[in-house]
Amino acid sequence: MSGLITRTLNGIFRSRWGVAVVLGGIILAVVGVGRLFSDGTASPPLGNSSPATDISINPSDNDSVATSDPPPTPKTAPGRAQPEAVAYAFASAWIDNSDVTAKKWLSRLQPNATPRLTEQLRGVDPTAVPADRVVGKPTLVAVSDSLVNATVTMDNGKLGLRMVAPDGTWLVDGIDWTPA
Repeated sequence: MSGLITRTLNGIFRSRWGVAVVLGGIILAVVGVGRLFSDGTASPPLGNSSPATDISINPSDNDSVATSDPPPTPKTAPGRAQPEAVAYAFASAWIDNSDVTAKKWLSRLQPNATPRLTEQLRGVDPTAVPADRVVGKPTLVAVSDSLVNATVTMDNGKLGLRMVAPDGTWLVDGIDWTPA
C-alpha cells in the first residue's frame, strides 16, 4: 500500500497541474476552516481604515499663527516722532536727489536712519534712486512694539522700510524697492 501512495504522490507532484490542484485544495481548506470558526461579522479590509479614527485632536488646541489678540502698538518715547512721520521724512529725503552730492544726500537720510543703514548707503549714487516723488501716506504693519514695516507709495513703485525703535526713537534700518 505504501508503494501505491508513493507512486501516486510522485505522479501528482511531477506535473504542474498536480501541484496546482494540491495548492488549490490547501487554500480552500484554510478558507473553509476560517469561515467555520468566524463569528459571521465582516471586518474592514487592512489598509483602508479611515485616518480620522487614528488621529486624536482636541478642538480647543489652537496652533495657528493668526491670533485673536490685537496687533502690537508701536511705542514711541515722549517727545519723539511717530513711525509714520519718520517713514515720510526718510522717503522724502530719499527721493530728494537732484543736484546734490552723494555725501549731502546721505547726510539728509542720516537723522532718520540707523548707523548700520547709513553705512550701507555710503557710496550710493543718489541719481540711481528709482522714484521722483512721494504719492501716498506711509502704511504701517507693526511686528512688535519696537519693529514696524512701513510702505510708502511713490510715483512708480513702493518703498518698503523696516523701522526699529529699541529705545522709543524710530529709525529706518532697512529699505526695499518694489517697482510698479
